[in-house]
Amino acid sequence: MKHRYFIEIMFDGTAYHGWQVQPNSSTVQEQINQAISTVLGEDINVVGAGRTDTGVHAKQMFAHFDSSISFDGKDLIYKLNSFLKNDISVLRVFEVDDSAHSRFDAVLRKYEYLIHANKNPFLINKSWCFHRNLDVDLMNEASKLLLNYTDFTSFSKLHTQTKTNNCSVKMAVWEKVNDNLVFSIEADRFLRNMVRAIVGTLVAVGEKKISIKEFVKIIESKNRSKAGASVPAHGLYLLSIKYPKNICDE
Repeated sequence: MKHRYFIEIMFDGTAYHGWQVQPNSSTVQEQINQAISTVLGEDINVVGAGRTDTGVHAKQMFAHFDSSISFDGKDLIYKLNSFLKNDISVLRVFEVDDSAHSRFDAVLRKYEYLIHANKNPFLINKSWCFHRNLDVDLMNEASKLLLNYTDFTSFSKLHTQTKTNNCSVKMAVWEKVNDNLVFSIEADRFLRNMVRAIVGTLVAVGEKKISIKEFVKIIESKNRSKAGASVPAHGLYLLSIKYPKNICDE
């Protein structure tokens, strides 16, 4: 009899072509599949909580899988971490109800985007180096407006297979951390490329290339070509995913 398990992982996405398995490319999902299948001796295909693009990192990612093999959770974590490369780490494996789904049962997702102003070799592939001055107060004023809307077509990658471009943004804020900037955004779901497109447009607001009124018009236009360019993927982190307490109490 098969049982369903959630696996919590974190990864540095620099070496991977995103999360989802694809031909002729190394992906995080592929690495996890190979590791669990090898350790358990059973063909396993994990289902992730969502997709991350090439170069995007995750401080918390969940996936689920079904297995008929009995195992000790701590032992499995140890073996998986021994098998996986150093840029992927397994944090937890725990049994859930057979109907639990890592993607569809997630109720909140949080991302952060990191920007640094001065050249720093230790932030290569970890943060976006952007030298020009930004008006952070203006960017925060624009960020608050995101909470007033649900249709984010203007910030979505074109020609995706999503049934709706509606999202409920709960929080969006910029913070100065020393000489660096951190943008945090939380919503029930995100569209492909959405955070990077929002950040690119807000940076244009911070440079005063786009006014607050123009930012509103961009959202309401539901036209991706009106918004700013997508910022580089390596500054983006999936920070956390929340589930109902009956699935995951953390």
